[in-house]
Amino acid sequence: MDFNHIKYSVSGSVAVIILNRPDVLNSINTKLAKELQYALSDSADNSNVRAILLTGSGKGFCAGQDLKEAIQSDGTPEPDLGNFVRENYNPIIKLLREIPKPVICAVNGTAAGAGANIALACDIVVASENASFIQAFSKIGLIPDSGGTYYLPRLVGLGKAASLMMLGEKLPANEAVELGLIYKVFPHHKLEEESINLAKHLAKQPTKAIGLIKKLLNKSLENTLDKQLKLEEEMQTLAGQTDDYKEGIKAFLEKRKPEFKGK
Repeated sequence: MDFNHIKYSVSGSVAVIILNRPDVLNSINTKLAKELQYALSDSADNSNVRAILLTGSGKGFCAGQDLKEAIQSDGTPEPDLGNFVRENYNPIIKLLREIPKPVICAVNGTAAGAGANIALACDIVVASENASFIQAFSKIGLIPDSGGTYYLPRLVGLGKAASLMMLGEKLPANEAVELGLIYKVFPHHKLEEESINLAKHLAKQPTKAIGLIKKLLNKSLENTLDKQLKLEEEMQTLAGQTDDYKEGIKAFLEKRKPEFKGK
């Protein structure tokens, strides 16, 4: 695929995906959505990739839907926005959650609307001190999509989620950390370096075990305790059969750092 709206590269064991429409704060149109879906799928299928870093170019991470694409030729709004959600956003969220590899999001600026919820669907979110998160949907008469109504209440509770979604207020990155919404905030000039280092670190960890952790976390959002305990039994059996587990035990006994291969 030719990439015109994102940048996609693989260096070592890390795939880097950069949303690349900086003139419109990386707002999402259908072409960008399809390119992002392809890059995520390719990263998932590439056995050399053991961690994925998603970020944006320019001053913002992602301003959400490109509203110009949601306007018909006669200047009236597109009547069925469900098509955009179904074809553009839902596949992205499912990929982010189902890829059995860690996905790090480095939010370099404003993350608004679907842009905010795409970031929050990633496994680990770090942000620039200049970044902010905005559930901007209600400001134009819409509801949060891209998994926002699923993940946000689970991250911050119903009350805070309701206020963020209904009021559409800007949430600065430092407050997002305090709420447990994201992992860490870095000085703006250090974000790229720190996020790459984090991705490289995760790419050296036991990839299969991390994939199983991700699966367990996903299921924990819907399982009863008994079901989750049973699933932990099953996943622990699988983890115990990996080469990385054998290496981890061997390294522990030899009092050295393990050298995981992701197998």
